[in-house]
Amino acid sequence: MRVHTFVEDLAASGGYWLATAGDDIWIDESSIVGSIGVISSSFGFSDFIARYGIERRVHTAGKSKSFLDPFKPEKEEDIARLKALQEPIHAAFIAHVKARRGAKLADRDLYTGDIWVGPQAIEVGLADGIAHPVPKLKELYGDKVKLVHYGQRRGLLSRLGATLWDDAMAQVEERAMLARYGL
Repeated sequence: MRVHTFVEDLAASGGYWLATAGDDIWIDESSIVGSIGVISSSFGFSDFIARYGIERRVHTAGKSKSFLDPFKPEKEEDIARLKALQEPIHAAFIAHVKARRGAKLADRDLYTGDIWVGPQAIEVGLADGIAHPVPKLKELYGDKVKLVHYGQRRGLLSRLGATLWDDAMAQVEERAMLARYGL
């Protein structure tokens, strides 16, 4: 039996890694997919705390425990260590995408962290087509296909129609998620 993955909004980086678990990846016209790369981001506060006379006290057991500490100046050896950690993860990500998508992939560098939208993603082989779950599964398996929704069990009030709070929280969560990607 084939596994079909559907991306409604965004499957970038780890989300795309998960999407490739499917044999087919179906997206919307405006779905964002890709971002095949590895990222680590932080801030540097060493000048700030020095300017205000703040003393940071850190005590560790093990010389690597304060690796990339944002309150200390960045060290070249920490950056080199981080890169040494990121490279095998990136290589594993690339190998996974190639193993799952194979000959569907365009003959170009898709592993730079770039993202693609809708038809562009299909063109480069990161997705198979535009489709929504119910119509596509009925097209593939017939009108008698039974679709079972798995998710969190709804409470009594929401089953009785009191979903205003749930809807508001879903909107907040969605906006927060999209804000992470600058959308």
